[in-house]
Amino acid sequence: MDRKYNKSIVPFAKELRKNMTKEERRLWYDFLKNYPIKFTRQKVLGKYIVDFYCARANLVVELDGSQHYKNAGLINDERRTEYLAQYGIKVIRISNLDVLRNFEGVCMHIDNVVKQSLSQLC
Repeated sequence: MDRKYNKSIVPFAKELRKNMTKEERRLWYDFLKNYPIKFTRQKVLGKYIVDFYCARANLVVELDGSQHYKNAGLINDERRTEYLAQYGIKVIRISNLDVLRNFEGVCMHIDNVVKQSLSQLC
């Protein structure tokens, strides 16, 4: 990935790290923080801030609240996904409701995608 990024959004990313949603906190503290493959949170990638990023697997995990299912949210998400795909980064989207209602399934899904991504890189 091109290491150039919009430095002006770094303070906003830091603020987002301090003020994660309850679903982001749950996924981070109960799964991703201690996952054997390193993830970072609220990572600046180019002109975007992504929820969770695994550089080794070229993977972004985005948690989506209700705003992501409206027209503007869908269009913005599509643009972000296309932008990241240009750098070989796969984006998976998970609804906040899934984190709350099926946390174990969400964790298994992320684990499977990471393992699949790593196996394709070898």
